[in-house]
Amino acid sequence: MVTRPSSWLTALPVFNEARHLDCVLAQVRQYSANILVVDDGSTDATPELLAKHSDVRVVTHNANQGYGAALRSAFQYARENGYGVLVTIDCDGQHQPQRIPRFVSACQNFDIVSGSRYLRRYSGDTEPPPARQWINQQITAELNQRLGLQLTDAFCGFKAYRVDVMAKLDLHEDGYAMPLELWAQAVLHDLKIVELPVPLIYLDEARSFGGALDDPRTRLDHYHEVMDRSIAAAELTAKHRVHRCCDGGMG
Repeated sequence: MVTRPSSWLTALPVFNEARHLDCVLAQVRQYSANILVVDDGSTDATPELLAKHSDVRVVTHNANQGYGAALRSAFQYARENGYGVLVTIDCDGQHQPQRIPRFVSACQNFDIVSGSRYLRRYSGDTEPPPARQWINQQITAELNQRLGLQLTDAFCGFKAYRVDVMAKLDLHEDGYAMPLELWAQAVLHDLKIVELPVPLIYLDEARSFGGALDDPRTRLDHYHEVMDRSIAAAELTAKHRVHRCCDGGMG
């Protein structure tokens, strides 16, 4: 059963999260026996704080590579160490670790369990930054239309994955646009997807997306580029599969 405490890993991608690290790890520790932190080249006190958490596994990137790269490191670690389910949760205090067991349990029937901040309203929900909500709505609607999905939140970082099926996916996107590649690959491989509602919590509205991507229009354009590229790559792979199948059948 994937719900045994020893069978799942909770991974936190972090970059300069000294402000939240101790508090978030203390909460995660209550609900997950196995914790991985991927330190994506932090330059603040994050490495020193991590050294004090002897029960936490740490993968360190010598330089900042991006959110998508940190998640790929978490996927690799989970595969190499025999975990059945990988939960990903942000380290900025915006996700509630007590929901981790529910995400793990849902992986008994689904390949990807994705949090949604817009599936239902909770008492105490905060208002999202308008530009972020607008971009999320735009991208989510386009993904649904182009990929036949029924998502309500394309970008929530609170997820659970069946580790064996993640090995099928061909992921390369390093930055925050990585979920767009993920959804295209998930459809290509016919993965079973479900969303679970999570509260809408924003503690750091000024968080940077990196350089020019802090401009909403530039960020939206970038997301469109990644979406187009990811869907085109998935469609090309699907066509090659058909050709191989037909060639094999004629043999």
